[in-house]
Amino acid sequence: MVPSMETPAIRFSPHPFPDLTARITETLGVTPIDYPERYAAIRAGRKEGAQAAGVLLLIRMEGHTPFLQLIKRSAMVAQPGDLSCPGGMLHGATDVAFRSLLCSGAMPVIQGRPRELSRLRGPLEYRLICLFLANALRETWEELGLNPMRIRFLGPLPTYSLILFRRTIFPLMGMVSAPWTFRPNREVARVVEIPLASFFAEESYGRYIVTYTEVSGSKEEVCQDFPCMIHREPDGTEEILWGATFYIIMRMLKIVFDFDLPDWRKGRPIERSLRADYLTGQRMAGRIPPAD
Repeated sequence: MVPSMETPAIRFSPHPFPDLTARITETLGVTPIDYPERYAAIRAGRKEGAQAAGVLLLIRMEGHTPFLQLIKRSAMVAQPGDLSCPGGMLHGATDVAFRSLLCSGAMPVIQGRPRELSRLRGPLEYRLICLFLANALRETWEELGLNPMRIRFLGPLPTYSLILFRRTIFPLMGMVSAPWTFRPNREVARVVEIPLASFFAEESYGRYIVTYTEVSGSKEEVCQDFPCMIHREPDGTEEILWGATFYIIMRMLKIVFDFDLPDWRKGRPIERSLRADYLTGQRMAGRIPPAD
């Protein structure tokens, strides 16, 4: 059952979880993840272009109100205008060195109960969690200027694979523990904050009608429907969350709150025509390091 978003006494604190972060940590901490299998498949297929990417699903508290912090991709990169989690491609030597600091517990990013639960998964899974956490923290610093010391790891989420890009996303959830100054690089237009409560409102969901041109075969126009979340900004503008990041968040909501996606086909239809260069852009190539 989804906790009430209106009653402070039970908003995010049903027994036996004392608060929201404890609920996220405990539920993610015991959820099976597929990191070893997916990572082994990527290493086996790297000659064919298989890639791995770590991303951070960030949550921030403003008083008692939680927000998810996403980025809006700039016109300079692939998938311009989409909302996504900060993160990016794995970089071998850099991320492995950073992983060592995280695994040792020398940094406050991964401490306490989240570290304990991650270590209980076994040495291999723990090293891979630390590897992709290092990857995601580095990318978040580069994209947003968000210091890793301001982030507290809460737990890992199952992977999500992008077929068109031959890329597997390794998502991890983190809490932003202090205010920070947004300093975007060329890949990011801005940060978009969505109240967590919005995801529990059926009227937030819609039908995203996407038109695009097939890049192979007859190059005919294709029209396809996708579920989406419609977020209205304070100035009245709307942002649409769909695709990989949408599904990663839906998976998190199911794991943590046992929340199921409403019937999105009954929601408001929104049409979009993808640009010809939607799937293009420079990709960061890096050596895939060994898990151990």
